[in-house]
Amino acid sequence: MSLRNSLLAGSLAPRRATISAAAVLSLVGLSAGAAYADGLKLERVKVFPTGVFDGSAAEIVGFDPASQRLFVTNSNANTVDIFDLIGPSTPIATIPLSGGGPNSVAVKNGIVAVAVEANVKTDPGTVAFFDTAGMALQSVTVGALPDMLTFTPDGAKVLVANEGEPDAVNPLGTVSIIDISGGVGLVDPALGATSINFSAFNGNKAALVAQGANFAPGMNVDEDVEPEYIAVSADGTKAFVSNQETNTIGVIDINAGLAIDLFGLGLKDYTQPGNALDPSDRDGGIAIAQHPVFGVYQPDSIATYEVGGTNYIVTANEGDAREGEDVRVKDLTLDPTVFTDPNIQDDDRLGRLEVISTMGDPDMDGDYDALYTYGGRSFSIFDETGNLVFDSGDAFEQILASLYPEDFNSNNDENGSFDSRSDAKGPEPEALTIGHIDGQTLAFIGLERMGGIMVYDITDPFAPNFLAYQNDRDFSQSNADISAGLGLALAPEGFLFVDATDNALGKPLLLVANEVSGSTEVYTVNVPEPALAGMLAAGLAGVVVLRRRKA
Repeated sequence: MSLRNSLLAGSLAPRRATISAAAVLSLVGLSAGAAYADGLKLERVKVFPTGVFDGSAAEIVGFDPASQRLFVTNSNANTVDIFDLIGPSTPIATIPLSGGGPNSVAVKNGIVAVAVEANVKTDPGTVAFFDTAGMALQSVTVGALPDMLTFTPDGAKVLVANEGEPDAVNPLGTVSIIDISGGVGLVDPALGATSINFSAFNGNKAALVAQGANFAPGMNVDEDVEPEYIAVSADGTKAFVSNQETNTIGVIDINAGLAIDLFGLGLKDYTQPGNALDPSDRDGGIAIAQHPVFGVYQPDSIATYEVGGTNYIVTANEGDAREGEDVRVKDLTLDPTVFTDPNIQDDDRLGRLEVISTMGDPDMDGDYDALYTYGGRSFSIFDETGNLVFDSGDAFEQILASLYPEDFNSNNDENGSFDSRSDAKGPEPEALTIGHIDGQTLAFIGLERMGGIMVYDITDPFAPNFLAYQNDRDFSQSNADISAGLGLALAPEGFLFVDATDNALGKPLLLVANEVSGSTEVYTVNVPEPALAGMLAAGLAGVVVLRRRKA
């Protein structure tokens, strides 16, 4: 079957280029066959700007179907801003917060839950509950640095990832479970939240390291695990917790309130076919190639879905360094019997690449036998026991190189920054959500640095299909305008999918909160009518690429 993939990089004054579908499919190592591969499009239909540049004025977004309201965390103002989906572009109300600022928001059954860190981030944080009008209901104490929260599918419980990031002290990273089945405002203050840690796995450290886990020297497992994101199984019985820095995922039995598993996510071998990267910002261009380097997946956002009775975990493999841990390859002593190329540490080769200093010297002889870099520059799918069933390989960088040869691997806060992120996690996939449309499961992955949204059909977790790439960032805009808060679509941080039946626009929606531009965007997810899809499948080839006009 012929295939027409629409890779849209949105434009108000676009220029159009055409590349064959076969070429793109070959480029990213994927095959045709997805139901929506013939013309899926994202259309940005609304923007809620703040005008605040690089101030975390929009990070995470929640949505309430009953009131048609969006709830967006604004760390700059220490508020949650409330917008009407079909109302003005300015907030209709704000929820003022105390403490060190909001890190996450979620909405279920008319209840708004906000994760708020303490003024001293190593102190216990809180989850503040509100109704959808912004009226305060109750606050519950949780662990240190609550970074993300989510409801169970029935809305009876709230789960909180407490990162426990170290500073002067090192609090344990934990998961809190708050039972609100009796109603918010009726949570027993004496009971509060159930706190779950990972001390049961302290004896498993060596086995976890063998699975690709990254632990800081001298740390027990529970001291080093820093929960980042939580995905709950469809039946509400299990929670999967990404511990980004350690490259592990924990499994929580929600009903029992126990951590029942913890596994490493393995490593990405950049010498293997389909796995390549551009490791340098000083090589004078785009140079995606295989290198003797391992990627440590270190996912940020994760999601879960069920196929054939099995839970699958979808991960956005951002990567993250502990303070003082990262080092450039050129500053290391490499084992000459392993790294025989005398030029490998040059700036235009691997010299500029940021790697993990605490990994790679297992014999402790002072030279490095292997190199481990941050993130996978990809998204992955794992089964619930940690087996990798799919990774997008080097597809993201290959697609960006094809569509944006003048802006490849740009930074997220300035234009004219071509190739500046190649030495440091590349496009940096961070935001992720999944949505179900007409029996298909779609994954939406946001690229924090380059910007834009990758869309894949993941209905079959073993054989996902690339559908589209949308980037509404304006690469022709001046940096003065960007820094004045006039830029949009910079650094997607939080995604939320909304079913067509749950919103007034009557189409599937993707809500996007952008950290650097401080804007929240509403996209419709448009799939072709069956007749159009059949026409495209029968006779049309080629990929339509819309790109912003260069100044």
